[in-house]
Amino acid sequence: MDFLVDWNHTAVTQFILLGLTNDPVLRVILFIIVLCILVTMFGNLSKILLIRISPQLNYPMYFSLSHLASTDIGISSSVTPNMLVNFLVERSTISYLGCVIQLDSAAFFGIVECFLLAVMAYDRFVAICSPLLYSTKMSTQVCVLLLIGSYTCGFLSDSSCTFFFFSFNFHGPNRINQFFCDLTPLVELSCSDVRISTIITTFYSGTTVVITLLVIGTSYTYILITILKMPSTEGRQKAFSTCTSHLTAVTLYYGTTTFIYVMPKSSYSTDQNKVVSVFYMVLIPMLNPLIYSLKNNEIKGALKRQLGKKIFSERCLFRV
Repeated sequence: MDFLVDWNHTAVTQFILLGLTNDPVLRVILFIIVLCILVTMFGNLSKILLIRISPQLNYPMYFSLSHLASTDIGISSSVTPNMLVNFLVERSTISYLGCVIQLDSAAFFGIVECFLLAVMAYDRFVAICSPLLYSTKMSTQVCVLLLIGSYTCGFLSDSSCTFFFFSFNFHGPNRINQFFCDLTPLVELSCSDVRISTIITTFYSGTTVVITLLVIGTSYTYILITILKMPSTEGRQKAFSTCTSHLTAVTLYYGTTTFIYVMPKSSYSTDQNKVVSVFYMVLIPMLNPLIYSLKNNEIKGALKRQLGKKIFSERCLFRV
């Protein structure tokens, strides 16, 4: 039942997600691709486990990285199940409450990811520009406070989305031209005056992006100045190599989100919006384990040591 009579109006009780495409062959292909990508979620889980059990990775940078991996899992898992269902059924629906949960989850983890990327940029700034004070400026207490601040900001964003969603009145079409409950198509479907809520959410999101990018930009400006002052080429290369993974993740994440939420809506189509949404909601969270692991010698070394321990223990058990 799509609608419920309430206050002499028909109130929407569920939404129809139109998904990425109506082509049945393409839907099967995309289902297989997304399912294969979903398997890489084990990369995030294994990275979290590796950081927690490896003493050599007991640094603030990897502590933040483990939380970034958890956030990536949250982002992708909030939309991927509905996306997979949408590929298999003729009409994919989501309940009113399910839409709220999905919207809130995406907002929460998306904001947390922005602040975690800023925290990691600050960590690199302290490590390269003030190495002697690193243990003081990035102590356990400081790291915990920074993480609490990141999650608090995510919670505030989540609360604002929940408040504004319940203030919307849906009495007309219930078809969302997207593969998940995004705020923009929901605003277009709302029958109530959404100007104030749109302004507030846009201001909050814009402020989050500006603050985090300002921290990241300022940190890397000082990092670049410090690297250029280093006397040895080897020292410069080593210092810069510790930042390349983070810079890659920042470029991919902020590049796609800026395309969707900052660029004028008239400059790109809804189909382009869907494709870019797939990138930052599904692909990028799954790529981050590779981005941070392939060029990180400490993570690769820790993985080899753990695998070596496991093989050695299995051989000992076999001999016994």
